[in-house]
Amino acid sequence: MKKIIYIIVAFALVGLVAYKLVDNKKEMATEAAVAEIKSEAIAVQITEPKLGKIDKSFTAQGNFKPVQTLALMSETSGQIKQVLKRKGDRVRAGDLLLVVEANTMNADLATAQANYERAQRDLGRYENLAAGEAITKRQLEEARLAVKTSQAQLIAARQRVNKTRITSPINGEINEMYIEVGSYLGMATKLYDIVNVDRLKLNVKVDEAQVLLIKKGDKVDVRADVNATQEYQGTVKAIAAQADAALKYDVEIELKNPGNNSLRAGMYGTAAFELAEERDALLLPREAIVGSLQDPAVYVVENNIARLKKIKIGTITQGQVEVAEGLATGQKVVQSGQINLREGSKVTAL
Repeated sequence: MKKIIYIIVAFALVGLVAYKLVDNKKEMATEAAVAEIKSEAIAVQITEPKLGKIDKSFTAQGNFKPVQTLALMSETSGQIKQVLKRKGDRVRAGDLLLVVEANTMNADLATAQANYERAQRDLGRYENLAAGEAITKRQLEEARLAVKTSQAQLIAARQRVNKTRITSPINGEINEMYIEVGSYLGMATKLYDIVNVDRLKLNVKVDEAQVLLIKKGDKVDVRADVNATQEYQGTVKAIAAQADAALKYDVEIELKNPGNNSLRAGMYGTAAFELAEERDALLLPREAIVGSLQDPAVYVVENNIARLKKIKIGTITQGQVEVAEGLATGQKVVQSGQINLREGSKVTAL
């Protein structure tokens, strides 16, 4: 009797397990069907690149550089006695920066002065003797030569003494210093890096089509990327005659730094070249761009399948971007709904 009961229970358990498996299979199939329905097509808004007119204005980016940069080198030798200007100090041309010990050079200067004065006295005496024909013309010429030689030595001695008082050749700010009181200088020892940021240069790169639209002397609106609300006016000072390896032309723009020197060398800047002329361009709504404007891409729809495609953009106008490479008129591009898309997603137009 117990055996029969065990058999009945076993059959019941097997049936329960089988039922559960079938039920799970149906549930999984239902979920898969729902997922398949969901993945069948994602509703998106479609647009097309269209030919339009935009002005020829364009922007270009670069780095601000000092209008003058100087690595000041020593023109004398000796021990530094005094340092008057240090890193971060603003200097004017002619300001005294440091003083080098000059005892030996002052002694040389005194000797050269004495030799010059003696040579002048000798020449005066020889000229009196020559008037009475008491000396030869050769002796007189040698006396005159001695004056010139001693005068040259005196000038050189004065210059050596003057070079022990080292002054700034330009206006600017000391960006770095390499010496200290007690340092011993040799000839061509590096002393300071001095940069003049009262005026700055912004060097930007433009392509072959853009370089033909600008000329020296053009006024350009300039902004620093760190403070795009502040605008400065620059002037085109130089345009490269030859393109670089990337077929870009270097354009140098010079501008005046505000009184507080708020612009710093090394900052990123943007130059806006404003032009009144118009040109043809392939335009696309800006919202169609996937990712950043530095690495732009769009979803192109082919046979109801979304394909991610890299493009190159040109001028950015209000609400639209110029497509320089990667698209043609008539292509279907996703304008909105990209957030739900992946490469190969099925789509349907709203």
